[in-house]
Amino acid sequence: MPADRIISLLPAATEIVCALGLDNRLVGRSHACDFPETVKQLPVCSYDRIGSNLSSLQIDEQVKQLLTNALSVYELNNELIEQLLPDVIITQDQCAVCAVSLPEVEKALSAQLGKPAQIISLQPNSLAEIISNIEEVARTLGATTAGENLIEELQERVDIIRHKLKFIDAKPTVACIEWLDPLMVSGNWVPELVTIAGGEPVMAEAGKQSPYIQWEDLRLQDPDVIVLMACGFSIERTLKEVDTLLQLPGFSDLKAVKNKRLYIADGNHYFNRPGPRIIDSIEILAEIINPKQFIFGYEGDGWIKFEV
Repeated sequence: MPADRIISLLPAATEIVCALGLDNRLVGRSHACDFPETVKQLPVCSYDRIGSNLSSLQIDEQVKQLLTNALSVYELNNELIEQLLPDVIITQDQCAVCAVSLPEVEKALSAQLGKPAQIISLQPNSLAEIISNIEEVARTLGATTAGENLIEELQERVDIIRHKLKFIDAKPTVACIEWLDPLMVSGNWVPELVTIAGGEPVMAEAGKQSPYIQWEDLRLQDPDVIVLMACGFSIERTLKEVDTLLQLPGFSDLKAVKNKRLYIADGNHYFNRPGPRIIDSIEILAEIINPKQFIFGYEGDGWIKFEV
């Protein structure tokens, strides 16, 4: 029997459900689920413990303190979840900072729901695993055909990019910055996205967690292209803190800065969400890395060029 009542506690999962045409079955969402626009009317089943209007450094410190004290960064509204009587709850078990974790959901379900509910926990670290997650969600929700069609469409978009870059040998080095203070570069699936888009990722490995880095290491690496894609930050939010980087010694001497190849991307809506719009993220990178080959129309909304 297909699941009639779905709660999604992960923005990427919400986007998967909607891309499968099952948005009418969603009965609850997380505080961070905001796409497509229609999901904003759903009941909010989680809350953020992190204070608003904090700097990157303050957010990092507060997250570390919460995790050190064995506290989740997010809190569930258990009473509301019980009232919504879900058949399926979708969450993740990868990053304690990204969304409500599996242990938190299991704790909530230990309360009296009044009916059994299935948990789908997503743990992608690569593009292939993101696609596999879409397949899993589709299968579990009784939408196998819709899942196959969606995956075929996404794969075709990737193939178009790969085909156009087949005979282009030049691969600029690309540093993707996931956090501004302290500095962190984007790992997991992002290095793979860079490679598909025609670049050579630096300072992070595909399929591995995003590492903290020292400023001097980035300075020595001196990449051809730098893309700021701060986790959970819109372009506007990143612009408020870009001075953190501009004030670093020698920042203006970086090759990417001097050659006007410093960019700010919407990390919140694209690169940090392992769902269907991860293909949009590849297209954004393709526009940035190979502007002569690709114009998908994301500039201004998905990314901007930032000149120092």
